[in-house]
Amino acid sequence: MKSFAIGPVKIDDPVFLAPMSGVTDLPFRRLVRRYGAGLVVSEMIASRPLIEQYKRDPSSIPTFGDEFPVAVQLAGCEPETMAEAARINADRGAAIIDINFGCPVKKVVNNFAGSALMKDETLAVKIMEEVVKAVSIPVTVKMRLGWDETSINAATLARRAQDTGIKMITVHGRTRNQLYNGTADWHAVRHVKDSVSLPVIVNGDIDGPDTAARALAASGANGVMIGRAAYGRPWIIRDIIDYFRTGKTRPAPQGQELLSLILEHYDAMTGYYGDYGGVSIARKHIGWYCKDIDGYNHLKSGLNRMTNPEDVKSALKDLFAASEHSFTPKSTPDSSAQDL
Repeated sequence: MKSFAIGPVKIDDPVFLAPMSGVTDLPFRRLVRRYGAGLVVSEMIASRPLIEQYKRDPSSIPTFGDEFPVAVQLAGCEPETMAEAARINADRGAAIIDINFGCPVKKVVNNFAGSALMKDETLAVKIMEEVVKAVSIPVTVKMRLGWDETSINAATLARRAQDTGIKMITVHGRTRNQLYNGTADWHAVRHVKDSVSLPVIVNGDIDGPDTAARALAASGANGVMIGRAAYGRPWIIRDIIDYFRTGKTRPAPQGQELLSLILEHYDAMTGYYGDYGGVSIARKHIGWYCKDIDGYNHLKSGLNRMTNPEDVKSALKDLFAASEHSFTPKSTPDSSAQDL
C-alpha cells in the first residue's frame, strides 16, 4: 500500500476504520486511531435530524477538531439538506465529509437514503454536487456494488462521482440485497478502480492481514476499510499495517495487557456517556473483547445486570485473575456487526 492524499489530508497508511452505527463513537475512534488507522469515520449521521438538533441547540453538536483527521459520514436523500448538514460538520472540525450510498438497513433505504440512492443516479449525483459545493473540505462516497445483481452500477456512479469533485470512493463488495450475506466480491471492485483516477478503498470481509492482501490484489484498490472485524479487536488495524510494512505482525494483547485495554476503553465510555449510558453501551464491547476467555460465558449474564461501573471493572479483574486462558482473537468477524 502506498500513501496518498484526500485533498489536503495525507494518508500514510491506507487502513481505515469503517463507519459503524452504534460502534464508531468518539471513544472507539480514539482507540483505533492509537493503533495507526490512516482514517477513522464517524457513525452515520442522519442529516435532517442533525440540522433540527443544531437549530435547537448548536452546542449539542459534537466537534471533531481534536481528533483530526476524522471523516463524518452523512445520510439523507435531499441535496440541500445534505449540503447544510455538511456545512455544520465542516464548521465543527470534520476533515472530510463522507456521503452514505451504501447502508442496506431497511429503515434507511425505506427513506430512500443509503444504498437506495444507487437506484437513482440522477438524485445521487445532485446530492454529491450540492455537498461538494457546500464545503471547502474533501467529500468522499461509500457505496455498494449496486442495488441487486441485475443493477451493478458502482463503476458508472463512481465515474459520475469523480465528475462532481468527489475525492475518494469506498466500495463494499456486495449489493444491497445481499445485506451481509454471502461473500464480498473484491474482484468486482476492480471495475470501479479501473473506471476512475480517484483513490478507491475496498471494504467487506477483510478480517486480517491475509484477507487485506487478497482484497487489494483482487480489487487493485489503494487501501482497505475494516468494519466488523474490528469489534473487540481494535489492534487489527495495527496488524494489517505491520504486515504491509514488515511482513510480520505482533502478538494480540492478552492477559493483563488486554485487561488494561478493556478498562481504558471502559473508562473512556463512561467518561463520555456518563455512568448510566456508558455501562449500557460498554456491554457489547466487553462481550466482543472477552468472548474467547475462559469463564466469560458464565459471568456474562451477571455482568449485563450490573449498573455500577466499579462493579463491572472489579468483575473483569476477577475474570482475568481466574483465567489462565491465552487469548487468541478469531479471524471470523461477528456477523451481527454492520458497517455502513
